[in-house]
Amino acid sequence: MTHSNRMTALRRWLPAIGPVLVAAGCNQLAPGVNPIASDPPSYATYAAPAVDPAVAAKPWRGGQASEEASADGELLAADDAGGERYIARQFPQPYSGSLPAPAAAPQPGYQPPPTYRSPSYQDPYGSNQPPSSYQLPPSIEQAPPPSTAYPAPPPSGYVTPPGMAPPPQPADNISSPSDALPFYPGGPLADSIYGPPGSLDPYLGAPTGPPVYTPNTRMADLELTGVPARTGRIMFGGAVNSDAGVTGQITVDERNFDIMRWPTSFQDFANGTAFRGAGQTFRVEAVPGSLFKRYTVSFADPNLLGYLPISLGVSGFLYDRRFQDYDEERLGGRLSLGYRVTPDLSLSAGVTGQNVKIHRPRILGVPELDNVLGDNELYTGEFKLTHDTRDSPFQPSEGHFLELGYERAFGDYDYSRYEIENRNYLLVAQRADGSGKQTLSLGTRLGFSGRETPLFENYFAGGYSTMRGFDFRGASPVVGGVQVGGRFQWLNTLEYMFPITADDAFRGVAFVDFGTVERDIEVNRENFRVAPGLGLRVAIPMLGPAPLAFDFAYPVTKADGDEKRIFSFYMSAIR
Repeated sequence: MTHSNRMTALRRWLPAIGPVLVAAGCNQLAPGVNPIASDPPSYATYAAPAVDPAVAAKPWRGGQASEEASADGELLAADDAGGERYIARQFPQPYSGSLPAPAAAPQPGYQPPPTYRSPSYQDPYGSNQPPSSYQLPPSIEQAPPPSTAYPAPPPSGYVTPPGMAPPPQPADNISSPSDALPFYPGGPLADSIYGPPGSLDPYLGAPTGPPVYTPNTRMADLELTGVPARTGRIMFGGAVNSDAGVTGQITVDERNFDIMRWPTSFQDFANGTAFRGAGQTFRVEAVPGSLFKRYTVSFADPNLLGYLPISLGVSGFLYDRRFQDYDEERLGGRLSLGYRVTPDLSLSAGVTGQNVKIHRPRILGVPELDNVLGDNELYTGEFKLTHDTRDSPFQPSEGHFLELGYERAFGDYDYSRYEIENRNYLLVAQRADGSGKQTLSLGTRLGFSGRETPLFENYFAGGYSTMRGFDFRGASPVVGGVQVGGRFQWLNTLEYMFPITADDAFRGVAFVDFGTVERDIEVNRENFRVAPGLGLRVAIPMLGPAPLAFDFAYPVTKADGDEKRIFSFYMSAIR
């Protein structure tokens, strides 16, 4: 009975107190409360519960909650002004920065369009643009443009926290960061951004500083395999020309000679290591001929004392030439030093000693010839300055060749000699591929010699190499029927070369040779010679670099006693 009465009373009060208990439980479990959250709330994803619009329009008191938050991170309940429910938020304890301010609540009655963009936005397609008469409401302000001015200095009394970099101090003459010093590690601009070297990041606790990029370095072994080039050669050749007749040529040339590398056995000769390896030049040449003979042995070191631009040359020679009035034989040696100032400019100095033998005279009784018959000792010291910018030594089309020389003779004769030689080349025209060059050239040779100059050292003119249109030495002063030459020369050549065939194998030349040779230092109109002419050049690579030359010239002015030669030529071949 008692149990039945209790159940009856419980059933009587349960409908009355049940809603109260349910409401109390729901009030304690209000939406938005997450006691174990570790991140700050996100205003972009947070959605307010469905409550009365008047209550939702009230601003959120997050800023007040931050100011009233306790140090141990407890939950803070912000009481609603209308006595509504409690709303709680939690912030993590390590976070010390300031949150961005929530977006301002829209004004009652105003709803911005869902596709609205700021008037400053330029839509490339012209869509979703607000009307031209549209104006921003007073409560919506347009964001100001970003500032490019240098950061303002900190207020007076500001103390930099420990471990933090001091704020940058603007210079007097800097109005923007672009005017500041260049950025580099350890510089003022880098220190203003990353702090001085050794400072700690307040958030990460790691040392700060600008990034340093180190290139990747990869090591690899390099193995080179080379085959020695041919440095020695034996050449056979021959030549025929209107000045020296027919000659042959035998040459032994080694361009990697080493005078200090003597052989230790016959095996060194067999494998080619004897006297090789230093880059020196050794040459033996024999040129026998019908009118002219020459035998020479020469040694040259292009880089004396290591890699200095100083060269050394030593040579010995035997020379024999049959002239029209006598025979001349020279036996001697020469020592020279050279210094290359630039690739185009060089200086040289040398000493030559020789014995000159004049014999078999054709005519006796001419003092100039009688005085030099027999042996004559001649020693000379010379100095030359050479500037050569030609693009080729055989058929140049551009550049010039200038040589200034001074020579002092002693021994049986004592005199001085001054010489100037200048040849200029001008490229007139050429094809698009660089062939078919048309060249205009002008050459001049000027020389003065002292009064004691012997006959065999005088100047002579006439022949292919000096003045075409005349026989060899046929444009020289004559005494008693003997060509004695002179102490002064001025010889000039103006020449125009043009291509005849497309492959440049055949070229034509039009020229005029003019000048004179005088016994004394003077120019006489009666002795001035002029000889214009035409010529042909034939290039045959298998015969050597020098082209075959055939020239026809006729002297329009000449001196008494000159000997003419209309046709002159030069042909050579060497392999």
